[in-house]
Amino acid sequence: MQAPTAAIANPALQPTKVRWKIFLMMLFLISINYIDRASLSVAMPLIAKEFDIGPATQGLLLSSFFWTYALMQIPGGMLADRFGPRVAIAGATLGWGFFQAIAAVCTGWVSLLVTRLGLGAAEAPIYPAGGKLNGIWMTQNERGRGATLLDGGAPLGAALGAILISGLIAALGSWRLAFVIAGVGTVVAGFFAWSYIRNHPREHPGVNEAEARYIEASHAEDAANAPKATSGRVLDFFRYRSVWGMFFGWMCFNALFYGLLTWMPNYLAKVHGFDIKQMGGAVFIMFFSGFVGEMFGGWIADKWRAAGASQSKVLRTLFGIASVVATVSIYMVAQIKDPVAVVALLSVTLFFLRWCGLFWCVPSILGTRDRVGFLGGTMNLGGNCAGIGVPIIVGLIVQATGSYFMALMLFAAAGAGLFVCSTLLIDYSKKIPV
Repeated sequence: MQAPTAAIANPALQPTKVRWKIFLMMLFLISINYIDRASLSVAMPLIAKEFDIGPATQGLLLSSFFWTYALMQIPGGMLADRFGPRVAIAGATLGWGFFQAIAAVCTGWVSLLVTRLGLGAAEAPIYPAGGKLNGIWMTQNERGRGATLLDGGAPLGAALGAILISGLIAALGSWRLAFVIAGVGTVVAGFFAWSYIRNHPREHPGVNEAEARYIEASHAEDAANAPKATSGRVLDFFRYRSVWGMFFGWMCFNALFYGLLTWMPNYLAKVHGFDIKQMGGAVFIMFFSGFVGEMFGGWIADKWRAAGASQSKVLRTLFGIASVVATVSIYMVAQIKDPVAVVALLSVTLFFLRWCGLFWCVPSILGTRDRVGFLGGTMNLGGNCAGIGVPIIVGLIVQATGSYFMALMLFAAAGAGLFVCSTLLIDYSKKIPV
């Protein structure tokens, strides 16, 4: 009884919680990331009228972000490996805030497209660097919550983005001023990130000796399980089935998530007759359900792991449940006509689907510490190839068939692909010797 009493009497013996504060900051930054992404979609009716552009050009503008975002994933991850996640995260945040703000001075769609290309390139390092941060700061029994805090900004930002940007436009009477405020706010967040994030726990002034040793003990266990010899050639990763399972699994996840993000508002309006107010409320409910689900999935993973379950058992089970429930729910959406039931099913889909935010544990599971950024970039490249392609494919399907049924079946197929990749192809039990 003396040791616990002494720990209570002397707070220095208790580990500080800096690592959790850093990942709450990452949740905040990723939320801003998705709010800034959503800004163009929200302002598009006003921009299209001002610049006199039609649907084809609008689609080009909306897709352009993903061109450079996908292209820069692996280079962004390599930057995080080379310079550390602190530089990559702060630099990315400052860069995309700049491009968000200067979009306000565009005089036509070509210059606006250039700013979207810049926005995509600048945002690219944030997720690979966050995955690397997870491997540096979190212990084995905390990486699930770290991963879902990192990725939870996606559904949270999607839920809040439309409300915040549309509110700014309504209050200011100008999409340009709304873009400036969003961009300046992002730049301020970038300086805040630089001031607080560190590449290693012992570099942080807020970390006490107890927290540093706690993290280092977990890392020592990781190091003991690491391969004794590595090839040193990053391209050798592509010889391993687990890397391809990670790549295509994340692609399938994002095919379903980006499909819902880009097409569900239009689906609800066209098929179920939602007006703009009903649609906004429904989209908020759906994506906030995804945020809650993601936090819950991370909590389950870490608690189960701490109770003694193997890493493979935890991840395969949670990914399997998430993909099966999401696939079945999407299939049922295609069969049901009641709009309330449809929104409920889509909310269930996103609640379970977002458990797959745990994929951001996978780069640090498969790679040694100096390769996590590269693997995170590789994984997110797969995800954002889906971001480029799926909105276009769905549009072609709807245009050709006059129905959303086959588009929903495409989403269901993506859920089935997610199940195969996450439960059968990835070996979560050992690191790859590269």
